[in-house]
Amino acid sequence: MLRSLAVIFCLLLLGSSGTFLAGCSSSGDNKYDETRDWSAERLYKEAKEELVGGNYKKAIGYYEKLESRYPYGRYAQQAQLELGYAYYKDKEPASALAAADRFIKLHPDNPSVDYAYYLKGLVNFNEDLGMFGDLANQDLSERDPKAARESFEAFRELVTRFPNSRYAPDAYARMRYLVNSMANNEVQVATYYYRRKVYVGAVNRAQFVLANYPKTPAVEPALVVLVKAYDAMGLTDLRDDADRLLKLNFPNTKYQLAAAKAKRWYQPW
Repeated sequence: MLRSLAVIFCLLLLGSSGTFLAGCSSSGDNKYDETRDWSAERLYKEAKEELVGGNYKKAIGYYEKLESRYPYGRYAQQAQLELGYAYYKDKEPASALAAADRFIKLHPDNPSVDYAYYLKGLVNFNEDLGMFGDLANQDLSERDPKAARESFEAFRELVTRFPNSRYAPDAYARMRYLVNSMANNEVQVATYYYRRKVYVGAVNRAQFVLANYPKTPAVEPALVVLVKAYDAMGLTDLRDDADRLLKLNFPNTKYQLAAAKAKRWYQPW
């Protein structure tokens, strides 16, 4: 009798709580979360240790749990900032940028907000390095140095708003590099157009360098492209004006108009 009652009881349980019993009977299917009882302090400490140790994915997991469980606690803000750095080190640039932007939006007066701007610049700076690092197999006319521009803007915001930031000197150095890189990219594109006899495109790109990057080493080759393109188009007055400007600013230039007229241009590329 007792055995029969027990069977009936089990059947009733299966009917009303089948999912619960299935979960209990196959407990191995549910992963145990070791952090479920951790305090915010412990989650932050463990995340920080993993971050310092280079275990970025594990650090990210701890930081995300900390944010989820204790969004308004004393460790939440620092966790948000360090999460962005962990994403950056784990080669997740989109997530790193999103984390930095979120920190800036939520905590504009935080003493560490300068680092959020620096992180944004750093993430895009490294994306830019990849783009500028290999010119050989790219159609230069289609390249868009978006990462370089966004990196420059983030660094500019940093040094403008926080000139005394500990990150400002490095930001200035990276900005100089970015300006030279972007100017050089424009010259490369101008040269690309010239070689393909797209002279108007070459002129436009070269003039863009003169107008936007007047203090970079790219000015000299940009003027050379102008002289060559105008010469090819038969615009002798504009060609001579560009040549005079070239010689005035670069008296020791290797490029001579006489060679252009003789169609014996020195080729810098």
